[in-house]
Amino acid sequence: MSRPVNKNNNRLVVALYLLSFGVKAEAQDLNSTFLPLITNRPLLAILVSFGLVVIAFLAYGLMRFRRYQSQITESEERLRLSLWASGDELWDWNIRDGSLHRTNGSGTYPLPTINPDMFPPNKPHIHPKDLHRVASKLQGHLNGDSFAFECVYRLKDNNKGWRWVLDKGKVVSHSASGQPLRMTGTFKDIHQLKKAENDLEIFAKSIENISEGVVILDPNLNIVHVNPGYNKITGFTSKDVIGQKLRFNAISNTIVNDIKTEVDRSGSWHGDITGQSKDGNMFLAFVTANCIRDEDGVISNYVAIVSDTTKRKKAEAKLVKLARLDSLTNLPNRNVFFSRLQRCVEQKSPTAVLVFDIDDFKKINDSLGHQLGDTLLIQIAKRISSLCNKYNALYRLGGDEFAFVMERTNDIHKITVAAKEILKRLSTPFIIEQHEFVVAGSIGIVLYPDDGKQPETLLRNADTAMYHAKEDGNRYLFFNEDMNKKAVKRLQVENLIRLGLKEDYFEVYYQPKMNFRTGRLVGMEALVRFITPKKGLVSPGTFIPIAEETGQIVEIGDLVLKKACRDMKQWIDSGLLSGRVAVNLSARQFNLPDLTQRIDATLKETGLSPNNLELEITEGTVMNSPQHAIDVMHQLRDKGIHLALDDFGTGYSSLSYLRKFPLNTLKIDKAFVDDAHSEVGRAMIDTIVTIARNLSLATVAEGVETIEQQDIMTSMSCDVLQGYLYSKPLSAAEFTQFAELQQPVLKKA
Repeated sequence: MSRPVNKNNNRLVVALYLLSFGVKAEAQDLNSTFLPLITNRPLLAILVSFGLVVIAFLAYGLMRFRRYQSQITESEERLRLSLWASGDELWDWNIRDGSLHRTNGSGTYPLPTINPDMFPPNKPHIHPKDLHRVASKLQGHLNGDSFAFECVYRLKDNNKGWRWVLDKGKVVSHSASGQPLRMTGTFKDIHQLKKAENDLEIFAKSIENISEGVVILDPNLNIVHVNPGYNKITGFTSKDVIGQKLRFNAISNTIVNDIKTEVDRSGSWHGDITGQSKDGNMFLAFVTANCIRDEDGVISNYVAIVSDTTKRKKAEAKLVKLARLDSLTNLPNRNVFFSRLQRCVEQKSPTAVLVFDIDDFKKINDSLGHQLGDTLLIQIAKRISSLCNKYNALYRLGGDEFAFVMERTNDIHKITVAAKEILKRLSTPFIIEQHEFVVAGSIGIVLYPDDGKQPETLLRNADTAMYHAKEDGNRYLFFNEDMNKKAVKRLQVENLIRLGLKEDYFEVYYQPKMNFRTGRLVGMEALVRFITPKKGLVSPGTFIPIAEETGQIVEIGDLVLKKACRDMKQWIDSGLLSGRVAVNLSARQFNLPDLTQRIDATLKETGLSPNNLELEITEGTVMNSPQHAIDVMHQLRDKGIHLALDDFGTGYSSLSYLRKFPLNTLKIDKAFVDDAHSEVGRAMIDTIVTIARNLSLATVAEGVETIEQQDIMTSMSCDVLQGYLYSKPLSAAEFTQFAELQQPVLKKA
């Protein structure tokens, strides 16, 4: 856009030009017209005087014009420099023809093609998201709704990017009818300012939205601003605290002043504090404090960041407690037990360790529920804890196992007194939910350093002594080397069982069952045999009790059941047998929650009919929890599986429960068969057979080894006989031969 010129001055120049042109053009006319006048001297004098006045006036006017022109140039220069310094660009919009001109332009922003119908005139270069807002404000000004136009928006630059500008303008010319004709204004590149503003807004929003509390204070520690995070942590609103001194609790003035002193010295401080919220509750917080200095290095503000650590500290405290204390009894746990023993070892302090548990505690849990069992453990912990003092401590190692540690003593007398007192307190009845419990415990005792020089060794040996104490029950036993040898042997058997399960060293042998009336083979009992390549046959009396304790009996039982069902299916399919194979269920197997599902899966896999399977269950198994046993037995019977009660008469069966058990068979224990020659023995057998007959149950006599025993059992109408008189347990191949060659009648004397 060209430099603006004063219109009045322009008019003056034009007038002077026209005047000079007119004088020349009409010179001749003047000579002819005014020649007579020139010769008239008075008139000539007047004309000359008038000419001189005109010339003087013209000279004065020209001088003023040049002075005005200089002032305009100076003004334009000042305006140009001011605009250059401010970064503003001038624009001039001819509304009628649509032309848009810029002055003092940086060349950053392109001009649009002239189009009188385009609105706004710079429409192609305005950001689409800003266009409506720009058009609305511009149209409002053109309509006379605002004194001036002002808008912040994004404008396209020559690099096809977008930059923020501040645009201002005003209509400077209207038509006779009041329509705007011309509008001028300025716009300024504020991209960096807008970016800084956005950054500041993001920062402010971050401060307002973070969970930590932010407190800004003046140099005198008066609060000037707090964020919502601070409000949430403390309960105090901005209205409550702004203008007030910073305080964390009722007695925190000293703490705050100490923090200020450290911040003034080093520039920052951090640490844990305890605060009091508006409702009076205490909270824990981690505080970071810093100072803000001006350009002269003078502190203008303090800033504190408050992080609520209440939940985290409580969680940490809970974890520490869990790491050290038993959650049920609140006794020190196994970790603390080992730590204390290690300290005794390091200090070489004589120490006694008494490890004890509750005999048959599992029966309590199984029969009355774990909740009642837990209550019993709590009461035991409270009762034994009263024996503790400065040098004695009680620990819960896990389950129903406890450890009583006596430091600075190897006095056998003191130790035995403590052991007897523990047993006495255990045997004193416990009353829980109207149940009275009389429990017994077994205690294993070790001495440091005699029985071990490491905590792990001491505990292992104490467990060994306790295991041996259980053989008699409710007693204490000091560890000795013989116990260790037995424990080592037990561990070897346990490892051997594990290897046997892996390498399939367990085989199933079968002992025939004979019908005394027909003398024919009616079935067999499946018996497990553990045969290893190096050790040979391992006695069932050796590995079965250990397998029961370790739980390995479950895997062994599953294996025996599968092999027995598979073999029986083959014999039935070959026409050798039509009876049942009897498989023993251990107590652990019987109490499995998925027992029926396991048996179903085995029968389905082998193809054996449930009617060809008999499960033998001992008295002790079913009487631990009679009602549970009844429920499980009904599930099995409903599937068509036959059930036999093994070792009947050796336990504590109740006739009332026997009547409720859904049994098919009673097995007369070998102990009664061995005593059949006596009058009392025969009377016991006769009673069992009579009970079975009255309950519509079949009877099986096991352990028949002599003709005399056979005759006695047949005379009493025992249905089935089993024992070495007919056959020892046979392998599957041997049993096949036996079935093929069996005698049709029983042996005669």
